[in-house]
Amino acid sequence: MGVYEETFNKSIDNPEEFWAEAAESIDWYKKWDSVLDRSNPPFYRWFRGGEMNTCYNAVDRHVEKGRGDQTAIIYDSPVTDTIRKISYRELLDQVSTFAGALQAQGAVKGDTVIIYMPMIPEALVAMLACARLGVIHSVVFGGFAANELAIRIDHARPKMIICASGAIEGKKQLAYKPLIESAIEQSDHKPEKTIVFQREFIQSELTQEGDLSWQEIIKDAEPADCVPVAATDPLYILYTSGTTGMPKGVMRDNGGHAVALHWSMKNIYNVEPGDVYWAASDVGWVVGHSYIVYAPLLYGCTTIVYEGKPIGTPDAGAFWRVISEHKVKVMFTAPTAFRAIKKEDPDGVLLKKYDLSNYKTLFLAGERLDPDTYHWARKLLNVPVIDHWWQTETAWSIVANPMGIEQFPVKPGSPTMPVPGYDVKILDDEGNELGPNQEGNIVVKLPLPPGTLATLWRNDERFVSSYMSAFPGYYETSDGGYIDEDGYVFVMGRIDDVINIAGHRLSTGAMEEVIATHQHVAECAVFGTSDSLKGQKPLGLVVLKAGVECDEEELKTELVQMIRSQIGPIACYRETAVVSRLPKTRSGKILRGTMRSIAVGQEYRMPSTIDDPVCLEEITDDLKKMGYPEK
Repeated sequence: MGVYEETFNKSIDNPEEFWAEAAESIDWYKKWDSVLDRSNPPFYRWFRGGEMNTCYNAVDRHVEKGRGDQTAIIYDSPVTDTIRKISYRELLDQVSTFAGALQAQGAVKGDTVIIYMPMIPEALVAMLACARLGVIHSVVFGGFAANELAIRIDHARPKMIICASGAIEGKKQLAYKPLIESAIEQSDHKPEKTIVFQREFIQSELTQEGDLSWQEIIKDAEPADCVPVAATDPLYILYTSGTTGMPKGVMRDNGGHAVALHWSMKNIYNVEPGDVYWAASDVGWVVGHSYIVYAPLLYGCTTIVYEGKPIGTPDAGAFWRVISEHKVKVMFTAPTAFRAIKKEDPDGVLLKKYDLSNYKTLFLAGERLDPDTYHWARKLLNVPVIDHWWQTETAWSIVANPMGIEQFPVKPGSPTMPVPGYDVKILDDEGNELGPNQEGNIVVKLPLPPGTLATLWRNDERFVSSYMSAFPGYYETSDGGYIDEDGYVFVMGRIDDVINIAGHRLSTGAMEEVIATHQHVAECAVFGTSDSLKGQKPLGLVVLKAGVECDEEELKTELVQMIRSQIGPIACYRETAVVSRLPKTRSGKILRGTMRSIAVGQEYRMPSTIDDPVCLEEITDDLKKMGYPEK
């Protein structure tokens, strides 16, 4: 039996013993009463009775154990032409001081705080300061539009908002404070304070009631100690798109999260304390939470905070410069980034300028890694290229090539094997387990391992209905795929109507809600089509109200602007077709999946419940005129 098989079997057959051993790597104020509380399925809780502090484990203990001079954070910002290194000792000073400032403003254990910041070290300081106090943070990506932020304010009910004065997006400066003010105006819940970190290139006017300057409040703040929290207490809420457009607040606990993320650094990524680890993502996404902030710092690595893009800051060699200059050992990003680099520099000419001798592995996740991109990256970098698959809900990999346990041969198109802790199965729609190479629903047998979502914030019912009800006893991933005869998992794509744009899951339902508000639109459907750069892109079909005459090009431009202002540029919404009607089932459900299949050139079965087959023929003709399916 191989090392992987032995490790995996132990994790499934005796999860309590397996995760109790892993938990010895974390410092506890009080050990747990039970490793796994199974008393209220599907609400399994890890390390119940244990007390610890995530910030202590990520910062203080490294200083206490003599690693204070090691670099904790490298801030690399080509957009502001800044490189700054922060040691663990300096990080401890900044975090404890800002935590003291938050405490002085009334933040206490159990409060929630929204963080709306770009990729700057202060975003990490804010997150860790919240964790230090037992304050629950909810980071909202600093590019989301005001009304999306307002929805999250109403749901998370933060006592405070922590933001920066602005960011640089491409060549433009983006002021954050007006967005925050607009969001607060739109929300029913009103946060008591807004703390603004003033950046040099853009200053916010602090004129609203409760506005405070970060730089001012830390001047005479008393450093705060870590507050012990229960292992089962919430660490953070992270909103992820739901199919209804109403975001789901994934709730992460403290204890299980710290144990699982610490374990993942060696076993999946094969790094050691002191290594430079770079997740090229954003703190607003789950990758940023797990692998820019918490996992690398819990493990004692050096993490990189990169405020730039894979291309254009200044060119498609940006990633190679960062890897070379900072001696990165492992990098993790989305396949989209590599597709963008490949498009700009297909022969990898810019790579030749840099020394990548310290670089060992490229990990990719966030969307399916197409074989073409895999082969290109593998040939260019001459290091292992590892696809791995996970979700906002899980916080770390469900399926991966576990580099620190046993390295498997890569099969392009597969993220390899289930990670220890995840009992992955393929079920048909009736819940029967399928055999090798039979495509169905990818599910994970309960209980899920530590670090995964404990519930949805303020919505236990939706937690059960979204993830646990379709296949009782299993977590429903909402992805489809199969497991081959060698045990390799192949993930073929989303089953629901969430599309994946450059690794970011966005709800087509939310886009439809925006389009439906246009005065000329009677009904609409948005679905994802293939995009060689971003994985998927949205395509909208609209039916005009009867008797309406309008300039179609003007309408399309207006819809682009509406999505941009209400969801954000990240939606990449550009294409609309005006059609006479939408294909539906007899019960009135729009056949988005069928239209998606037509648009991407996949074979599909005419649904037996279709109301009008002629309508589908018309849509096929409309899509052909637009150039679908794309060759």
